[in-house]
Amino acid sequence: MTVPAAAASLIGFASLLRRHGFPVAPDQTAGFIEAVGTLGPRGMADIRSAAVALFAIAKEREPDFDALFRAYFMGQTVAAPVSEDRQDDDDVEIREDRQGEIDVPEADGPEGSGRAATTAERLARRRFPERDESAILARFRRSVLRRLPRRKSRRFVPSPRGPRPDLRQTLRDAVRHDGDAMNLFPRARKLRQRRILFLIDISGSMKERTEWALRLAHVLALEADRFEVFTLGTRLTRITRALGVRDQGRALARVGSLAADMDGGTRIGDALQAFLAVPRYVGFARGAAIVVLSDGLERGDPAAMIDAVRRLSLEAWRLFWLTPLAADREFSPDTAALTRILPRLDGLGDGSTLDRVAEHFLELGHA
Repeated sequence: MTVPAAAASLIGFASLLRRHGFPVAPDQTAGFIEAVGTLGPRGMADIRSAAVALFAIAKEREPDFDALFRAYFMGQTVAAPVSEDRQDDDDVEIREDRQGEIDVPEADGPEGSGRAATTAERLARRRFPERDESAILARFRRSVLRRLPRRKSRRFVPSPRGPRPDLRQTLRDAVRHDGDAMNLFPRARKLRQRRILFLIDISGSMKERTEWALRLAHVLALEADRFEVFTLGTRLTRITRALGVRDQGRALARVGSLAADMDGGTRIGDALQAFLAVPRYVGFARGAAIVVLSDGLERGDPAAMIDAVRRLSLEAWRLFWLTPLAADREFSPDTAALTRILPRLDGLGDGSTLDRVAEHFLELGHA
């Protein structure tokens, strides 16, 4: 796809921000381009204002942003260096499968072994073998829609045991009976499926569980009315659209090409912070049932993970953490991160097998 020169320069600036630790999502980049075109900027100040607004630049990072802005658009030397605690190899990129976006470049790094948690970023493409859907997934597919949690919406529908009368229907019936209201038609709030947000740790330490977790997410993406799924590793990747095709093999192939950090390092806290930095993603979490599938082995400073879980718990209806370590009957969350996030969780469960995780989703309606 040929990109106009003016738009290419704006896309390049968004890429520069991502490389320097700013969580910039593809939809924010598109909004930035549209805003600049709408403003018809008279000077660089207009472009800067659009960038600050659309990229949601935090006040404490404005000096870094201004330095990059001047260097990119004005050719000035960077006077305010990017903070040293945000080196390029620790940045968490945000990727999203959207039509019209530039394809994710092929990774140069080797595929990780997947045995131990690590902070190193290893970019690779993973191919998933063709196989028949398991009996567990087949049962899950048949029952998931009716067992997911629901909430009352703002809309009213006719209901035989509704607490409120439907005045419109009652008056309409009265007209047919010469003005006599012969019947009262009750109504109640319509039940709507609560949004489900599934966050999957695809780092090397979760390698043995990545495939079936994505297959489970594919069933949810097709069957659930309101569902979002992201992968966490050294990057944050939204894969909801990629899993939207009915053929499971094609869906997993799309995910394998999109999530370049699969089987790589672990930076759970940074990935969750990147999620919370995008307003649209925070909207996905608001009032949702959030399920995080991760061993919780955060090798870096646990402060980012602790803060992110705290903020997620404030947005969510329920927040559950499923870890394969809980399969051990003697398991106790004794790491610094897991110990500190426990008070913020509505449940810490067993995420060791497909059967356990599928059953947990089916029990969300009783949470």
